[in-house]
Amino acid sequence: MKFEMTENGFVTETAFGQLTISGNDEYGFRPYQLLVSSLAVCSGGVMRNILEKMRMPAENITIEVKEVNRNAEIANRVEKIHLHFIIEGQEINPSRMDKVLELTKKNCSMAQTVIGSIELVETYELKK
Repeated sequence: MKFEMTENGFVTETAFGQLTISGNDEYGFRPYQLLVSSLAVCSGGVMRNILEKMRMPAENITIEVKEVNRNAEIANRVEKIHLHFIIEGQEINPSRMDKVLELTKKNCSMAQTVIGSIELVETYELKK
């Protein structure tokens, strides 16, 4: 990837179009939003695959970011992210969901990247 400076941030071209990034949300995605998005979507994709392998396919997974704690005293560092998964599926076994969450965190490359520096809280609810 290559990022070019603009008047209000940076821009890069991706296979899916232009991505504009700025510290000001009036001009593009903020860097912390991309960090949170990466964690959420990586975790959701891994969870989907794990549920498939466990023969509990999800019909839908919605991921809500319930909380992002940033430390204003240390460069607005992200210190905690709470992801809440809303999982829909007829075959989901509630007694196996703790294992699903454990395997999701263990196999998500983005989660593994931030372990030790960002507290990652993952909760879920099941819908039929």
